[in-house]
Amino acid sequence: MRMLDLYPAGTRFALGSATFSAEDIVRFAEKFDPQPFHVDPEAAKNYVFGALCASGWHTCACWMRCFIDFWRNETKRLVAEGIVPPNLGPSPGFAELQWLKPVYVGDVVSYSLTSLDSRPLASRPGLILNTGLAEGLNQNGEPVLRFKSNILEFVPEDGA
Repeated sequence: MRMLDLYPAGTRFALGSATFSAEDIVRFAEKFDPQPFHVDPEAAKNYVFGALCASGWHTCACWMRCFIDFWRNETKRLVAEGIVPPNLGPSPGFAELQWLKPVYVGDVVSYSLTSLDSRPLASRPGLILNTGLAEGLNQNGEPVLRFKSNILEFVPEDGA
């Protein structure tokens, strides 16, 4: 089965959610994005966001974690149903990354992926490029993250 067969263009699927605690926000930022509004709640009050907020890269990392967990579960489900799951590979990149709204302490972000396109790569026979719209919405339904994600898919040698 190919990804496009499983999720036709326009299909949106929920990946999971993440809750952003102050501890998680600071821990991630201290290691990867140590700007004052991500690591110091007092200093954050004097910045444009007005309070401690998560690094955009933190929100992206949580999207990835949810996608990986979703795909592991989906693969198990398909195998249990006797279906050969798509053989997904790495991502060759993403485009149009937007951090639309700050993610504050206590926010719960629900992540999704909407299938947009799937096409064989002329330059790399045996590979399909799947493109989807990745999104994160906070607990109020407000978009906080959006980007176009690309995922490679390996076509079986028999072309099935």
